[in-house]
Amino acid sequence: MSEYVYATVATLLVTLSFPLYLYGAWIILQEEVVTWDVLIHHLKYVTAGLVLTTVPMVTWMIPNAFDQFSPLLAVHMFFGLQAYALLLVGLTGIVRIFQVKRQHNLYHESSGDIDISELHENMSAWRWRLRIGVFGYVGCWIIAYLIGVFRFLLRFIYLF
Repeated sequence: MSEYVYATVATLLVTLSFPLYLYGAWIILQEEVVTWDVLIHHLKYVTAGLVLTTVPMVTWMIPNAFDQFSPLLAVHMFFGLQAYALLLVGLTGIVRIFQVKRQHNLYHESSGDIDISELHENMSAWRWRLRIGVFGYVGCWIIAYLIGVFRFLLRFIYLF
């Protein structure tokens, strides 16, 4: 297959991941109490979005990046790497929040009167880490995506 076909498929897969991220976020934001079922439902969409973004990146984008290196690609890669770094920051928060909520059995018992900030002395820091990670990931992901689409148009469509 030609490079154009690979680039088109990669672009489409990454594009399809964004609605999954949005829907995953909407699932959590609409719920007053996040139960285990809600969390799993949310994670199914977010994980699918991550797979749709990560698989093309690992299988085609990274292996071919140095054959087509340019300053625009460097910026694209920078924001992509920042997105994944911020995802890791968010994961360091969510793992600890998950552990404490699981320890207090809050995923099965929906006690709406419990303030999760009171469950552990570091809960507010973990929640802050989670927010920074999620918003940072999405922000850097959008910038990297837009640069990637622009690179695709420059390389294959010749509009500019």
